[in-house]
Amino acid sequence: MSERLQPGDTAPAFTLPDADGTPVSLADHKGRKVIVYFYPAALTPGCTKQACDFTDNLEVLTGAGYDVIGISPDKPEKLARFRDKENLKVTLLADPDKTVLTEYGAFGEKKLYGKTVTGVIRSTVVVDEDGKVERALYNVKATGHVAKIIRDLGI
Repeated sequence: MSERLQPGDTAPAFTLPDADGTPVSLADHKGRKVIVYFYPAALTPGCTKQACDFTDNLEVLTGAGYDVIGISPDKPEKLARFRDKENLKVTLLADPDKTVLTEYGAFGEKKLYGKTVTGVIRSTVVVDEDGKVERALYNVKATGHVAKIIRDLGI
């Protein structure tokens, strides 16, 4: 399991396929702040709620200078179904081998219904314009999380 990121750390670089299979890199967003959120699985209730919340608040976030990227271990085909079914506007990226999830500390041991399991840790990392970690939030709740981020960032 990798270490959790801390404010001031350099955000690990990544290039992953989006829902259409097009490569997207963190470097593509240089000069803008990026909210990178990690979620366990597309088309599940909590992850759908979270993705819809980000989509519903996307104009507010982009207007404040933030791009939003969601990363899960799902394959691009499943992400495309998720995007189309829920009419999502956020960029969804596929990390089936969990490399980026692990580099960001968003994959590892977690508690699930009182048991310790290995899986995706619902997390959000805010990366500044220079590629540094501004905030790193782990074990976040799907519901209410986007509103909390907006409050915490003073948007």
